[in-house]
Amino acid sequence: MARPISVVAPGWWDYTTLDREILEDAANLTANDLLSLSRPGFKVAFYDTLESFYLAEALEYIEAWKQATDDHPAGICGPIGPTEQLPLVAQLVNEMALNLSNAHFWGMDEWFSNGREVPVEFPLSFEKADRELCFSRIRPELAMPEANLHFPKLSTLEGYSSAFDSVHCAIMQGGQGEVKHWAFNDPPMRSGEYVDEPPPPEEFLKLGARVVDLHPMTVIQNARTSGGGRVYMVPTQALSVGPAETFKADCVSIWHPGHHDNAFGIRLTTLMISKGIADTSVPMSMLALHPNVRFSFYRGGIGSCDVEMH
Repeated sequence: MARPISVVAPGWWDYTTLDREILEDAANLTANDLLSLSRPGFKVAFYDTLESFYLAEALEYIEAWKQATDDHPAGICGPIGPTEQLPLVAQLVNEMALNLSNAHFWGMDEWFSNGREVPVEFPLSFEKADRELCFSRIRPELAMPEANLHFPKLSTLEGYSSAFDSVHCAIMQGGQGEVKHWAFNDPPMRSGEYVDEPPPPEEFLKLGARVVDLHPMTVIQNARTSGGGRVYMVPTQALSVGPAETFKADCVSIWHPGHHDNAFGIRLTTLMISKGIADTSVPMSMLALHPNVRFSFYRGGIGSCDVEMH
């Protein structure tokens, strides 16, 4: 029997096409239930304050960059969303006098419009945000060489991807969007041979850095979280790191402050990863197949799935 049609975007796969039982199980999880879903290879952690949450996120950059040597360059692949950790990263590097000459950074995604990545002058540019919030604030004598900053661009996408083979990616860090993606690994459209069932996980995991068509939910979410609600200024495509690069990272670390995805979404992906349920309609659930995943929550952002009329 064919899977349900999405209640959000009928031409797409997404989490609303899952079996209702999984959805209800996720909605019924308490905060303490979430914490109990840790298992070998999947760690769930809570932070009681936003200060401790974002500091811990920033320290992952330091953790990765301290591993870098001349013979063993190392780095981190990082998100825009959250961003609050980025100024803290620069502050830590400066205070520790951490020399980044052998360190690397991958920006995990960028908007794509008119046949190319958006320019850094574009208000929503992720490269612009990374540079302004972090890299331009690092003292020049400590700064990472420009060649070690890897931002996804159409003309150099092959080199961006191959850097994951020549440089040790210690951590891939991300947030979770409302469509349950990391980076812009959105669920696929419901077309071709995948009309009745979504692609199998093994097909999804082959996807490398690429141009992605964005689920409507992603466009609306980014208008809400970054664009002041102006959905008309959000591109409908993006360049994104893929599962193929993600699974080359030692650890995948996802940070949930509580305002990118909602109370239900963070419960659903935690449950699916904990129970080993990998379904490509929920891209984040692919991390159930990775050997070292961390989910970090701000306790005050976990919320509940109770019905409450406003």
